Amino acid sequence: MRQGPKHPAPLCLLLVMLSIGTPASAEETADAGLSTPLSLSAGSQISELQQRLKDSERQREELNRQLQNADSERESAQLGRLRQENQRLKLQLREAQASAAPRLLTDQQQWFVTGAGVALLALLCGIFASGGHRRRRQWLN
Repeated sequence: MRQGPKHPAPLCLLLVMLSIGTPASAEETADAGLSTPLSLSAGSQISELQQRLKDSERQREELNRQLQNADSERESAQLGRLRQENQRLKLQLREAQASAAPRLLTDQQQWFVTGAGVALLALLCGIFASGGHRRRRQWLN
C-alpha cells in the first residue's frame, strides 16, 4: 500500500498559485519597458479611438447620402419612364377611341331598351295566350 502526502489539497493550491503568478510577473516586466505610464497610454488610446469613431461616423453619413442620391436618381429615371409610358398609353387610347365607330346608345340605355323589349314580348305572349277574347273575371264583381 502506497502512502502519499497527508494533505494533497495544499499542494494543488500551491501549484495553481505558482502558475497564476508567472504570467502576472511577465506582464509587469513587459509594462516596465514602456516609458509612458499606463494611464497616459490608455488616455491616448481613448482619444485615438474617439477620433476613429468620429471618422467612421462621418464616412457612414457620407455613404448614406450617396445611397440616398443613388436611390433618388434611380427613382427619377423610373418616374420618367413611367410618365413616358403613361403618355404613350393615353395617345393609344385616344387613337382607339377615334377609330372606333361612335355608339348610338350607352350601356345604361342598352339595358333599358333590352328591358323594354322583354316587357313588350311578355305582353304580346300574354295577349296571344288568352286567345284574343275578353272574359269577365268572376272575382272582379
